[in-house]
Amino acid sequence: MDLESITTDVTNRDWQHVEETDDPVRFAMIGIGWWTREQAIPAVQSSSLAETTTLVTSDTTKADSVAQGVDSIKHAITYEEFHQGARSDAYDAVYIVTPNAKHLPFVETAAELNKAVLCEKPMEATIERAEEMVSICEQSQTTLMIAYRMHTEPAIRRAKELIDAGYIGEPVFVHGNMTQPIMELIPDPDQWRLDWELSGGSAAMDIGIYSINTARYLLGSDPVRVSGMAAAESQPFDDVPDEHISFQLEFENGVFGLCSASQNAHVASHIRVTGTDGQVRVEPAFFPWDDRRLHIDHGEGTIEVEFEQIDQMEEEFEYFAHCLLTGTEPYADGEHGLTDIRIIKTAYESADIGEQQRLET
Repeated sequence: MDLESITTDVTNRDWQHVEETDDPVRFAMIGIGWWTREQAIPAVQSSSLAETTTLVTSDTTKADSVAQGVDSIKHAITYEEFHQGARSDAYDAVYIVTPNAKHLPFVETAAELNKAVLCEKPMEATIERAEEMVSICEQSQTTLMIAYRMHTEPAIRRAKELIDAGYIGEPVFVHGNMTQPIMELIPDPDQWRLDWELSGGSAAMDIGIYSINTARYLLGSDPVRVSGMAAAESQPFDDVPDEHISFQLEFENGVFGLCSASQNAHVASHIRVTGTDGQVRVEPAFFPWDDRRLHIDHGEGTIEVEFEQIDQMEEEFEYFAHCLLTGTEPYADGEHGLTDIRIIKTAYESADIGEQQRLET
């Protein structure tokens, strides 16, 4: 394989063949919390293939202030108005970034309005609601993509190319970690991430999903058995099982995985795949404001690849818009997202009973 081309052209968009358009995909942003305001809207502003035209929120006064300085945003509607179809001629697709347990109703309405859906992960709070989301989109032929930023992160894509080309030999182990002190970052004990009904879990659902899903993407394989260990020891985590969690995964191709996540630990993230002949690691990996690094070990040598950092959210929106403009099915569809929900819920079950569980599909 041509290692030089991978390490010198890290940010190559290998998926792209349309670079600009006179007819960008118009987005309605559903939910205008800090992630939408600080990450999603600026990302779309920088996009060549998409634009934000509509905000959907419980507070249209707040929406007016969010829209200032963004010329493309022409409308602000309430959640109720969205479900009634208001301003549906002003957008082609929706980006859903509400609490996990509130995703399904917006997907239902988007499907009725014939709008494509980019839904934040995890796709829902329970397996049953995630299954319903998949069924609705399949029956209505609605394009549904789950928003996994790592699939379009250049460092991760180059790591996958190395693995697929056999550069590290046969994969043997995958290790992933993501940790953060959530109460320092969002000092609100009543936040939805710590509410079981709204989140469906804490560390695993919010950040552990990055290690699980990125491992699946890099290996091109899914787990068949899962075991988990979880603990919730601090008062803000009384309603959820996982202030801290670790999972062991046995993949269908025989690789073993170990993933960990915590909502009450030092900020850190990495993903590493070790093979019979070498190793690839991305560290830092998952936080979009970190400068990602690709580390390659092979034989006697170690390479650390530095590259111009990209906006992960811009890449994600560009990819989704590119799929819509070209009639291409996006990679992370509803079935793909549903598998992650099943893995996490199986890990919770394993942690609860203290036994490894076979993943049910």
